[in-house]
Amino acid sequence: MISNTRLYGAAIAFASGLYSLWSASMATRMTTSGWLMGLLGVVVLVHGAVLLTGYADRLGDASGPLMIAYSLVMLLNQALLGTGMMNGGAMDGSPMGMNGGMGGSPMTAGMGWDVGMVTLAALMLASGVIMTRGGGSDADGM
Repeated sequence: MISNTRLYGAAIAFASGLYSLWSASMATRMTTSGWLMGLLGVVVLVHGAVLLTGYADRLGDASGPLMIAYSLVMLLNQALLGTGMMNGGAMDGSPMGMNGGMGGSPMTAGMGWDVGMVTLAALMLASGVIMTRGGGSDADGM
């Protein structure tokens, strides 16, 4: 039987992974940030699927720290975009977003400070902490 902790982790992984992929796919021009979020979305979706199978036991205690790492990458990406330190980074070599301004906007650079992404990353961080603390067993009622 799959523990509630693993079910929660998988649900958060699916929501975060799908949102990352959707967000990256909405870009009018693929940026460094978009590629990062797209790749991370695939990895997180695969991790979520693994949590629903017997292969999760092979991950052992690594699932929680992995979820924490994914969330920190998502939060760092959003912080860099939000502060303008990552200027959209279009893969065509231009240092700025499509609108020519520093930092671009979510619609022109493909990624931007996204409250939904930050919220999902925070939930993923909480999930990782719960998985690390609870060990994925149902013994603690999780």
